[in-house]
Amino acid sequence: MGQLEGKTALVTGGSTGIGLAAAERMAAEGAHVFITGRRKAELDAAVETIGAEAATPVVGDIAKLDDLERLYQAIGSRGQGLDVLFANASIGEFVTLEDTTEEQYDRHFDINVRGTFFTVQKALPVLNDGASIVLNSSVNADQGAPAFGLYAATKAAQRSFTRTWANELKGRGIRVNAIMPGPTETPGLNGLVPADQNTGFKQGMASSVPLGRLARPEEIAATVLFLASEQSSFMTGSALYVDGGSTQV
Repeated sequence: MGQLEGKTALVTGGSTGIGLAAAERMAAEGAHVFITGRRKAELDAAVETIGAEAATPVVGDIAKLDDLERLYQAIGSRGQGLDVLFANASIGEFVTLEDTTEEQYDRHFDINVRGTFFTVQKALPVLNDGASIVLNSSVNADQGAPAFGLYAATKAAQRSFTRTWANELKGRGIRVNAIMPGPTETPGLNGLVPADQNTGFKQGMASSVPLGRLARPEEIAATVLFLASEQSSFMTGSALYVDGGSTQV
């Protein structure tokens, strides 16, 4: 029997990268996984990877409350509530303080902060007592990487949400924890710089990691599974660093 046998899970941003890896792993452990994202073609491809019987795609943008309402209506209509919520969807780009535009600021905070906030708030009516919420924060929340200030600030907000929501939801036995991934081989990482700079960019990032490489999405997904399952039953408000030692040694 899998660690999530008979459970229902939701992964936002579940069509690629860490989100897809987490959805695959939870489905392999027995969960039925709802995945959401903005692009139907990518969601459909993700369902083929996960397995059509184990996954339900719902196209939507977490920054749009109507899309979130529709998502939770779909989950509620299944009649089994929600046991695991992995709030993973986010964006990031390099932009300095001097060069940041109002549009860039609003996009980061609309998706990463506002979107995450309402993803969790709107889930409350369908979340089962004893459920697990996992937020995808980042080691960047603790660092001052140049030109990554907008992204880092939004991830610090998510880490703060983790502590507060763990306290607010403890009466229902709902645990709230965060993962703090280091640099991970994902399409999102590849999109941070022009394609012709990707190799050197990733080599530079890998050289800053004590283990000497980038993480694989499957390694981050294993940590998500741990926090989603009863293996972490005495943990809430915590942040687990999965960064190859980047912030630890």
